[in-house]
Amino acid sequence: MFIQTEPTPNPTTLKFLPGRQVLDLGTADFPSEAAAGASPLAKRIFAVGGVAGVFFGHDFITVTKAEGREWDHVKPAVLGAIMEHFQSGEPVIAGERAASAHAEHNGEDGDIVEQIKELLDTRVRPAVAQDGGDITFHGFDRGIVYLHMQGACAGCPSSTLTLKMGIENLLRHYIPEVLEVRPVAA
Repeated sequence: MFIQTEPTPNPTTLKFLPGRQVLDLGTADFPSEAAAGASPLAKRIFAVGGVAGVFFGHDFITVTKAEGREWDHVKPAVLGAIMEHFQSGEPVIAGERAASAHAEHNGEDGDIVEQIKELLDTRVRPAVAQDGGDITFHGFDRGIVYLHMQGACAGCPSSTLTLKMGIENLLRHYIPEVLEVRPVAA
């Protein structure tokens, strides 16, 4: 296995390209070792020492080194950890949590947001995927749900109708706290 590396505009972060898919969908961010619990790969990279953050994309991994550490010492160990992981056959994220690409929401409306995401994942996204697009949760504020339209849905002439007549009505039916649905730009 040959893993390429690329610099990023941030000198404390390197991009590692393992030459294979890392995530099926979306991204996964592990800003600390404590956040890596569900990911055997992220845990393995943090175990190297000198790692401050890990981020997964579709076919890449970015690693941020800790302050005061040099890439000359950290990079070879990270390369070894990535190689060991892919040779082990373990999943990138335990339980193969499908990276939903939904935005995180921390606040008092957590239960409502979980219901919104559940409805999006079970009722909306499968139907939209058949049309070659995706819709993900972006935020919830004072009864307004913000959604990000992707793929074929972005710029689609019927997207406003889909949002207002379809998704907004569905969410309002099941979740009385939802008052409106609005699209957000990428």
